[in-house]
Order: sequence, then C-alpha cells, then structure tokens
Amino acid sequence: MAPIDPHSFTDSTHPLASHISLSLFFDFSSSTIHASALFTLPSPHSGPLSLDARGLTVHSVLDPLSSSPLPFSISSPPHPIKGCHLTLTLSHNSSFLVVFTTSPTSSALQWLSPPQTFNKALPFVYTQCHAIHARSVFPCQDTPAARVCYSARLNVPRQLSAVMSARHVDRRDPIAGEGAALACGDGAWCAEGRVVEEFVMEQPIPPYLFAFAVGELGFREVGPRTRVYAEAVPAVLEAAAKEFASAEDMIMQGEALFGPYEWERFDLLVLPPSFPYAGMENPRMTFLTPTVLEGDSSGAQLVAHELAHSWTGNLITNKTNEHFWLNEGFTTYAERRIVEAVQGEDRAALSIGIGWRGLNKEMERFKDNLEFTKLKTNQEGVDPDDVYSKVPYEKGFQFLWRIERQVGRPAFDEFTKKYIATFKFNSIDTETFLEFLKANLPGIEKEIDLTLWTEGTGIPPDAYEPVSSIYTKILSMANEFKLGRMPREDEVADWGGMEWELYLENLPKSIEASQILDLNACYNLSDTKDYEVKVAFLLLAIASECKDHYAEVEKTLKAVGRKKFLVRLYTALVEGTGKEEEKILAKRVFAEARETYHPIAQGVVETILSKNI
Repeated sequence: MAPIDPHSFTDSTHPLASHISLSLFFDFSSSTIHASALFTLPSPHSGPLSLDARGLTVHSVLDPLSSSPLPFSISSPPHPIKGCHLTLTLSHNSSFLVVFTTSPTSSALQWLSPPQTFNKALPFVYTQCHAIHARSVFPCQDTPAARVCYSARLNVPRQLSAVMSARHVDRRDPIAGEGAALACGDGAWCAEGRVVEEFVMEQPIPPYLFAFAVGELGFREVGPRTRVYAEAVPAVLEAAAKEFASAEDMIMQGEALFGPYEWERFDLLVLPPSFPYAGMENPRMTFLTPTVLEGDSSGAQLVAHELAHSWTGNLITNKTNEHFWLNEGFTTYAERRIVEAVQGEDRAALSIGIGWRGLNKEMERFKDNLEFTKLKTNQEGVDPDDVYSKVPYEKGFQFLWRIERQVGRPAFDEFTKKYIATFKFNSIDTETFLEFLKANLPGIEKEIDLTLWTEGTGIPPDAYEPVSSIYTKILSMANEFKLGRMPREDEVADWGGMEWELYLENLPKSIEASQILDLNACYNLSDTKDYEVKVAFLLLAIASECKDHYAEVEKTLKAVGRKKFLVRLYTALVEGTGKEEEKILAKRVFAEARETYHPIAQGVVETILSKNI
C-alpha cells in the first residue's frame, strides 16, 4: 500500500473516482441518512480499491450493471484519526455502488432539534466536512488530492428544503419506489410527505468541500450572483441581506485581481449558532456563522475571505493538509487585497495587525511543538483538527507579502494570476508552488530564503509588522492603558469591531479586575453584538479573575458554537494552576452546553478539558 495522504487510506496505485452519484434519504427521527453512492472510475479496474469511512454501516457493494455483490471488508477497530479502511475487490469494473447508513454520531453532521434552531419549529441538519470528515457522510477517497464531480438526490420531509455546494436542478415528488431499498422497503411510505431535491456539481472538487444543509430555509437576493439563505426567520434574513450587501462588489474586485470567477454563483448560508467555524468556503454555497451578523457590515471581512477561497483553495487546493498554507495563506492574502480595494488601506492594515498579534500568540502556543510553527508540516499520526491554528493563515500571508514587497505589487499580481490559471482545478504541494515561483520570478530564491520560510520554525526575521497611522495609534493607546489611561470617548467614537479587537488584544493580561470593570462601565464591551470584541474582553476578565463577568462568559459559551471562541474561553478557564473555581465552571458549562455544539467542537473542547482537569 502506498498512501498519498497521512490522513487517508487512499492508495496512490489505485484510480481516483471521477464522479459520485449520491442518493440520500434523511431520517430525522433516528438522526441518520440511508444512502447509496454510485462511483465512476476513469477506466476499468481490477483488484483492491481503498476508500475512507468513519462510523458508516455498509450494507452492500454492488456491480451496478449486474446487481451482483462485490467483495468488501472494513477494518476494525477504527483508526483513531483516519477511521475505517473500506477495501473493495473489483473485477474489471468501471463503476460500483455502495449502499450504507450514516451514524447518529457522524463527525461531519449536526442534527438539530427544533429548540436548537432559530425558528424553534422544525429540525435542521448540516455538514462540516473539513478537514477529514466527509468520510462520515459517505465512503470516499477523503483526501484533497482526489478531486471529483458529483450529483445528489436528497429525499427530505416536504416542509423542509435543501441547499448544497452544487447547482440546484429540481425539487420534485419522489418517483415510485425511489429510496425504498434504502429507507423503508415501502415506496408509498417513503414518498408520503416528502420531496426530492436534486443537485449537480460539474466541476471537480476535493471531498472536504462537499456540503449540504436541510431545514426550513428562506433567502434574499443581494446581487446578480448572490442569494443569502438562512432559516426562514425574517429578522435573520434581513440582517444577513444587509450585512452582505456588498458581495457583488467583492466578486468583481476578486475577478480583477485573480481572474474569472469559475463557480457561476456565490450564495451564502447563515447557519444556526452551533456552526463551529466562522465560515466554510463550500463552492456555490458558503456557510457562515451567525456571529458575523453585527449590523455594521463588518461581516464583509469574513465574506471576503470565503470568496477569496473561490480562487485559492477551491480552484487550487493543497494536496494534503500538510500543505494547508497553500489554501489559507494565499486566501488571507487575497482577502486583504479585496478588503483594501473595497474598504480602504486602513481596514486592510487593521486586519494585518490583528493577524500579526494572532501569529505571535500561536508561536507561544506551539513553543513545545515547533513542527506546527512551520508552513510545510509533518502530520503523520496527527489529527488536523488538533493542530488547526492561525499559522498557515498568517505565516502564509506574511510569506506572500514578503514576496510582493520584494518584486513589487504589479509583478506579484501578474504572477498570482498566472499561478491560478496554470493550476486551477488541481491539487498541489509546497514543492510545486516553489518550483513555479522560481520559474516565474527568476532569482527570487537569492533574495528570500524560501526554505526558511516554508520549512523553518517560528517567524522569519524578514516578516513584517504592519505600519499605518490607525494601527500605530491603537497600539499606543493600548500601551497607555498600562499607565492607567483609558481611551477617551472622542478617541473611539468612530471605532468599529476591528479597532476594538486590536486594542483589547494588545492590552496587558495582568490588568486588575477594577480596570476591567471601569473599561466596561465606559464602553459596555461585555454586551456588544460583535463576538470578536466580546470574547477578547471576556478573556481579559478571566485573566484578571473579574468574577463579575463570569455570568457573561457562561452565557456566551452556551449561546455560540464557533470553535475559535469555545477554544479560547475554555482554555482561559482551565489552564494554569490555582483556578479551581474556573475549572469547575468550565466543566459544568460544557456538560450543560455539549449537545448544542457540533461534534467537531465537542471533540476539541473535550481534549482541552481532559488535559487540564
């Protein structure tokens, strides 16, 4: 066996599927999906073929032409990171059908009961397949090295609707007998009260970009290529439409910078509060956390990032998670270029400054495991969820920014467009990028230590902290806080979330509880709708043991499921010694809130608590 990815059983000697046709029957009563997946190979194959699976019950593997069974086996016990190795034995087959059922504890799926949704009336389910969770929805070659087209038929209750990372084809009644073998053995029963939503993705994508959501959904048009979807709650839909009204402007700026937008539509779905990430760049249907609905259009920064992935990540993809910076470093650079074009240089500089602060924090986090301060990492035996960090985002950004400063923006823009055009719809590694870089910017390796940047630990000495008047002013004001001077109202009158976030992130962690109370008395930071600001403030409150705000810490941990916020708050509560009260609080809150978190977030928080309690 010659694996091509440390996180997958996919074998380099086996063909990669070119197309998958999925039939999915959603059983909300059991939180399972009864399903089949028809795989098409580029040419007939004989012998073993490896697929990834996690928590799936495989009922049968069939030759679709003859309906005869094909031999298969599933490894047991499951690998703690990769899950199960599903091995098929083919005999000159160019296609095969796998019939299976998902687990109620699928790591990619969150099934929400009505009380866990905005509308409180109907259930909801959604996926989060990054980084290696697609295998818990359907068996697949779950590596970004494998790009595949797909079609899907989703059989759902009639009062619900579905969206996917694919083009919507039809909403229709079930055909007689459709889904019967998968679900209930009674075609009439299956059809009663149900509809089928059909989708097709005609461009090859890596499995982690497979996505769907099923619930009571509504939408608003915000541009010629963009709809904003959310639960059918008017207040949520209107807030989302207002927040993301500039989507078309950003798409046009992206096209000017990086070439044609290849995905036809850029639709957005605001998910329930349990969504574990800020956003997920699923092509044609970006998923977003509701924590970005702040009412001041600052959520556009996140949309710029997910949009930028349409070129860097979705068009060109890291071959394995060990080269994750190719996705996120490039996308962070592209995001800031879009923000600079749409919102101005000051906004971009603030974003860079917040990122710089975050990068330095990550260096402290990984001081005992320097491997994960590199851009190109070794992740053999490592769960990518456990080492997810801002390093590939911010160190990757710094690397590309360093190249831009060396060659000049016009030359780097020309290079970037050529890079995207050359490798679009392909998955590449760091070595491929560096060879292309050296071929198209001759002599760059003599000016920049490319090996130090990609394989070295820590922050290279030629990385660059941003310089701008607003950035410098905020850092100066944060330093003055150490001397007891809070910002005056006239100094912060025009501040938005990014300014406050940068200010709070740069305050000393050793401030007194009384100072926390005074700051909040003036600016009411604990009640802000901007969760980036709220969490930055609450972290200061925990560090200073300002117990007046612990109730707000608990409220926040129960209100949102975004992993970034959960990790920071739970870590602050339990790390170190002499904080038994905070540890007890963390353990109790997690026990009460656990079921409202996505399985990915549950696992990460459990790891934090197990290491510290």
